Amino acid sequence: MELPKFVLADNTDFPEDIFIIHLDYPRFIINLKNDEVEFLEEPDEADEADLEAEMESLITLVNEFYDREMQRYEEQ
Repeated sequence: MELPKFVLADNTDFPEDIFIIHLDYPRFIINLKNDEVEFLEEPDEADEADLEAEMESLITLVNEFYDREMQRYEEQ
C-alpha cells in the first residue's frame, strides 16, 4: 500500500484542534491550532543537524497541504 505524505486528522478529545500527520521520515504530528510538533520517532544524531532546515520546508508543505484540502472541502 502506498501511503500519502500527509494525513489530516481530528480528535473528539480536542474538538478545536486540527492535526496534520507527516508519514515520511521524519514522522511527526503538528497541531495547527498552536503549531506544536510532536515527533513520532527520535532522529539519528547524524540527521539532527539537517532536521532543523528540513522542518522549515516541511512546515511550509504542511500549510500548503492544509490549504489545498480546505479548498477541496469547500468546493464539495
